[in-house]
Amino acid sequence: MDHAELSPPQRLALAYAPRRAQPAWRALFALDARCAGFVRARREPMLAQIRLAWWRERLQEGPANWPRGEPLLAELAAWGAALPVLAGLVDGWEALLAEGPLPPAAMTDFADGRAAAVDALARHLDSSAAAAGAAARLWALADLAAHLADPEERAAATAQARAAAAPATRLPRALRPLAVLATLARAELAGRSPARRALAAIRVGIAGI
Repeated sequence: MDHAELSPPQRLALAYAPRRAQPAWRALFALDARCAGFVRARREPMLAQIRLAWWRERLQEGPANWPRGEPLLAELAAWGAALPVLAGLVDGWEALLAEGPLPPAAMTDFADGRAAAVDALARHLDSSAAAAGAAARLWALADLAAHLADPEERAAATAQARAAAAPATRLPRALRPLAVLATLARAELAGRSPARRALAAIRVGIAGI
């Protein structure tokens, strides 16, 4: 699958996934990016909701009934029993379609959706870790804050990200992309320059912490 739709942080994180974990991470990032694209077009929230609902239904019903010809569905098919949990990621993105100003509860729902998806990925890879949920919420909230134009919304998301910023903990090798994303989030919250954020992430990508 083409990586062009992934965000630069996702592409960087994917580069440090071990070979056996790369397909699962690539599929998760691609689904996340697809949902992000729908929500960015929030000037047509009804259309975004219809598209998100389509993906939610596919994830809940399972591969046996999926239409052919969608590369992302083909990549997600390997997730098996973990697929329904990914519907929570779709729900999290849909929460961001709430009328502005974006309520803090919608930000929390978004973070919970990404955390649930990462937890599903970890179980799919037999690499669950207690710290994974906190790292995923930190990534979600810091990423959200970076993309909010409204100063009050951005401040609220940043406050939630700071509250979620637990100390860095070594994660299983299969979850190295999450460690990279959480490191980028911590560095951004600390006000580091883009170059220093990238260097910190690369170090974690190589060493793990």
